[in-house]
Amino acid sequence: MKKDQTRDTKGRIISAAWKLFYEQGYDDTTVDEIIAAAQTSKGSFYHYFKGKDALLSTLAYLFDRKYEELVDLMDENMSSREKLIFLNNEEFSMIENSISIDLLARLLSSQLITRGEKSLLDRNRFYYRLLNRIILEGQKAGEIRTDFSVGEIVKAYAICERSFMYDWCISGGEYSLRGYSQRMLTVFLEGFFVK
Repeated sequence: MKKDQTRDTKGRIISAAWKLFYEQGYDDTTVDEIIAAAQTSKGSFYHYFKGKDALLSTLAYLFDRKYEELVDLMDENMSSREKLIFLNNEEFSMIENSISIDLLARLLSSQLITRGEKSLLDRNRFYYRLLNRIILEGQKAGEIRTDFSVGEIVKAYAICERSFMYDWCISGGEYSLRGYSQRMLTVFLEGFFVK
């Protein structure tokens, strides 16, 4: 199977699964329903995933697909700060509108008990590569402090975003994830930007 076909099949399975998880709930979605929605075979499903639980860690894949779309929408003339806030705002809007708190909580908790690779920490993800690029551009432009390495700032930013998601889940979504993070992320970023 060609690499593009492989990625497409796996992507269709992931997208179909998360759409069904959102619409029906994780517990009420079956592997057979995912296979039908993805228009693939049982063999293809089990080639990529051991079962439904294995799909929990793929939410990071959906996040990265959203970031790939957002890159094309970003104005090149935005400052590094504006790019980071834009990405956060759009991603958290997507989470609020298409991923239930239960599913996000399952993803976060699966990362705590997973042995081996943790999808949210995978530095090869598009998310981390994009953050590295934005921070490096900001340092070169004199917008972002250079007494912290790019890696340190990216790590702190990713921790901040995960903490917003975690708190939103344990609070039962009692506030707007997007609205709260938009206000607080600005405060958090102040420490890394040149005044």
